[in-house]
Amino acid sequence: MAEDFMDESMLEIFLFETEQNIEQLENIVLISEKANTYSEESIREIFRIMHTIKGSAAMMMLNNLSTLAHRMEDLFYFLREAKPHNVDYSALSDLILDGIDFIKSELEKLQTGGKADGDAAALNDKIQNFLAQLKEENAAAVESAASKEVSPVAEKKIIQSRQKDDGLSGFEAIIHFEDGCEMENIRAFSVIHNLQEKKLAQEIYYEPEDLLDSDASIETIRKNGFKVIVYTDKSFEEMQQFFLDTLFLQELEFRRLETAENTESSEEKAKAAGIETAERDKQQSAPKEQEKYATGATAAQSMISVHVAKLDKLMDLVGELVIAEAMVTQNPDLAGLELPSFQQAARQLHKITNEIQETVMSVRMVPLTTTFLKMQRIVRDMGKKLNKEVKLQLIGEETEVDKNVIEHLSDPLMHLIRNAIDHGIETAEERVQKGKPVAGTIILEAKHAGSFVLVIVKDDGRGLDKDKILQKARRQDLLTKPEAEYTDKEIYSLIFLPGFSTNEKVTEYSGRGVGMDVVVKNLEAIGGTVFVDSQKDQGTVFTLKIPLTLSIIEGMNINVGKARFTIPVTSIRESVRLAKNKLVKDPDGNEMIMVRGECYPIIRLHEFYALPTEVTDLAEGIFVMVEHDDKRLCLFADEILGQQEVVVKSLPNYLQKHHKIRGIGGCTLLGDGSISLILDIGGFMQN
Repeated sequence: MAEDFMDESMLEIFLFETEQNIEQLENIVLISEKANTYSEESIREIFRIMHTIKGSAAMMMLNNLSTLAHRMEDLFYFLREAKPHNVDYSALSDLILDGIDFIKSELEKLQTGGKADGDAAALNDKIQNFLAQLKEENAAAVESAASKEVSPVAEKKIIQSRQKDDGLSGFEAIIHFEDGCEMENIRAFSVIHNLQEKKLAQEIYYEPEDLLDSDASIETIRKNGFKVIVYTDKSFEEMQQFFLDTLFLQELEFRRLETAENTESSEEKAKAAGIETAERDKQQSAPKEQEKYATGATAAQSMISVHVAKLDKLMDLVGELVIAEAMVTQNPDLAGLELPSFQQAARQLHKITNEIQETVMSVRMVPLTTTFLKMQRIVRDMGKKLNKEVKLQLIGEETEVDKNVIEHLSDPLMHLIRNAIDHGIETAEERVQKGKPVAGTIILEAKHAGSFVLVIVKDDGRGLDKDKILQKARRQDLLTKPEAEYTDKEIYSLIFLPGFSTNEKVTEYSGRGVGMDVVVKNLEAIGGTVFVDSQKDQGTVFTLKIPLTLSIIEGMNINVGKARFTIPVTSIRESVRLAKNKLVKDPDGNEMIMVRGECYPIIRLHEFYALPTEVTDLAEGIFVMVEHDDKRLCLFADEILGQQEVVVKSLPNYLQKHHKIRGIGGCTLLGDGSISLILDIGGFMQN
């Protein structure tokens, strides 16, 4: 039923906002769990988040999510108002994280077009039981909190005892709470508490009087409402607004009281019935921030949310602008002409185009903070299940990368973190025997390196076992050369092969041969690479090298016959012309070139791609030395055409499926209208 009421745009907004709220909630819970306490600020923020999710889920007719959020909201309402002392914070964290997991699973169903039909009844019962136990164990604290200098007295008696010349105005409010909101007596007590804390009234009277001492008060409030009489120097409007801000308010009756000697000719009455949920949610979410928002409205409005599809379209248009600029400034019809005015205008156009490109790219940049914080939950859950104490240290989480890049980064990081905890970090007993701290440490670090970002996952565990890796690779027939010829890094890299696992025992986290190859696949999809290094009993370091952006790169254009190729500048180390005597051959007959005493393999691009060309003599062409994963080789081409920014376009699907096309990562349109293929240097290395 719920899906029948969902508008696609509304669903997208709901999913986006709820995911953000859940991420924030999870972070608060994990931090609070480490501290083994929940601060007042954390309790207020969790209450606000659950109240928001409850309202938005109800609006989307997702009753299971709304009910669960309501139960969690009730729990934190009690924590906020009663401030109990005897709280099992570990059990509380487990309970809230279970709720977060349920909400996440329902959101995933909605994202894939399914129905959010999960049953949270058992979880709701656990929350209610936890709340009931809290109330029982903290009964004394709740009763002491109720001892305020506020007297419940009948209205008539109050009016008769008032002095007419003290300058105070009397008001009566009758509050009716929402049906099913639960804990009406606690909510009523909160109204009285807030009146006192904000010093809004000199005298306060209320009915029923035994709010926290008797469950009968709950039924009285449900039937007749909660009646409050105040005498104050505040205005009618101020006091009315205070009561309108009451949480879970369904209906408010508000009027000015009569005096003892005369009755006002006209009573001012206000009845706020069926207050709109959205408006009330804004008032309830952060009452202490209302003043800030009132004075800083301009700042609040300076931030807007933009659908990522619009950013993608804008980036595509910027790419077309870069191509159009190249087509104008590099037009062959203008070659050899002296056009100073045109050249000046072209330089200005290039400057503006670059500024537009940089601005749009910066808009697409997203900090790694959210992705990094997600790893804290994995560390926490795996540590508990495997009975290992693990600390996660975050460094450089504010580093920014393109949004498309960051979407491919979460899974690789998750697998690396799991691998570190499962394979790397030892048990407490092992660590003590090795003289290590009981708690293992995983460092997750991000930093810039030119046009790339390095994401480093480092642990202080047992390290990788080379012999075990080689033994497993031999058994699975994965070795391509004699074992003695493998370097340490090549041995470590075997763990990324599909189906490879050194765990003999199949567990929830390892032994199935699924996981580490996902790291390579996801990184290859965004032009990234992964390196691994390890030392026995000192730990393992995984380094992920990912591009800042996927859309526009700086490239060097080369000619091979009539074909054009573009090499990413970040992969180029140098370009040279060499004499024939620098050519050597290895024992297998492969061509090598000697550069400053070092030999590098040669790839003749015209032979590699079977292209006709007149330049086949190595002394006539040009060598471009490229590097990938600490390996170098030299590409032989006819000539270098020049360097320029190019817009990366993906290859058509039918070409992507053609496995014989090695070393091609995409294509681009040059200024003269010709197509250039972008070389993937990693593909050559694999070949």
